[in-house]
Amino acid sequence: MTTLEDRRLSLATAQWLAETDPRPANAWAEWERHGIALLPLGRRFDAIRVSAERVYAAAASDEPGVVATALRAWLDGPVIRDLRSRMSPYYVLVAPDADWDGPDERLTTGTYLGVPRPGHSTVLSRWVVLPPHPGALCDTRHLRTLLATASPLRTVGG
Repeated sequence: MTTLEDRRLSLATAQWLAETDPRPANAWAEWERHGIALLPLGRRFDAIRVSAERVYAAAASDEPGVVATALRAWLDGPVIRDLRSRMSPYYVLVAPDADWDGPDERLTTGTYLGVPRPGHSTVLSRWVVLPPHPGALCDTRHLRTLLATASPLRTVGG
């Protein structure tokens, strides 16, 4: 059950995300029609596309609840999951000016990301970790550290 405060936070976060689009009304209309809006990257946030395999290795599980808990604890910022298959990628939202030299692809200016409305999910994607507040993004140093655990765990486990 969501509280009034949860709904206010979700609405404020949705507004912040919608303002990524030069015409925020477009994002709201897409959310209303489809539950997902294509938002331009490079203005308010970029996304690091991380394979499910790497996320599962870092979380030591492919169970959605365990993965969400691990990502929330490590990243404390917004993560979106593509739901088209069990091995579809995760998108970690980071600041456009954040330093990133990892092997995972950074999506930025000239790219659009399908973003579900906060507090909602669709058949195509869902929030794994909601932004804790409008403007909250993941720290790439934390992402780098989390992903560095994936290779050693994969070696130990298999």
